[in-house]
Amino acid sequence: MTLTLYTNPMSRGRIARWMLEEVGAEYDTVVLDYASTMKTEPFLSINPMGKVPTIVHNGQTVTECAAICAYLADVFPDADLAPHPDERAAYYRWLFYAAGPLEAAISNRSLGVVPTDSQQRMIGYGSYDTAVDVLERAVAAHDHIAGNRFTAADVYVGSQVIWGLQFGSLPDRPAFADYADRLKARPGYVRAGALDDALIPVAA
Repeated sequence: MTLTLYTNPMSRGRIARWMLEEVGAEYDTVVLDYASTMKTEPFLSINPMGKVPTIVHNGQTVTECAAICAYLADVFPDADLAPHPDERAAYYRWLFYAAGPLEAAISNRSLGVVPTDSQQRMIGYGSYDTAVDVLERAVAAHDHIAGNRFTAADVYVGSQVIWGLQFGSLPDRPAFADYADRLKARPGYVRAGALDDALIPVAA
């Protein structure tokens, strides 16, 4: 089995690294630079978007953080991070919510895009405030996003919350802070962060 993570420690690659540490996979790391190796061959043959993270597992390429999290949960079942039958609805709902409406709402707000009332009917997230309020209710309902057990969906949703609080793209609300604190205490999160932090001088 071969598994390679293409990443940059100052990127969403930290999400994939966290997931890899949670499943206990053995993997190689290739650090790419934004201005050069990320936008040239051979990486563009692997991911034509020129974006990280990307993983290659036994010759198969997976891109997009949410997809990487779900894929790794499936191919490393012993980690028990894929949803149990009674968790599937919430697991897929919030995984895709965070990757779709929530990320779009946060990105547009960061770019200064504020949809009008009529435009809100055209876009999946409606308004930034609505998207954030829905997320707050979701993380406050249980200890973890799919229920009372940590799953791969928490890696992705949790990363959105942790970064949102860190960079101010999400409001500082108690439910977000409590959820983030639970996740940041996980050994996998701590290991992944230490590995990426050590690579920052290499990538800078």
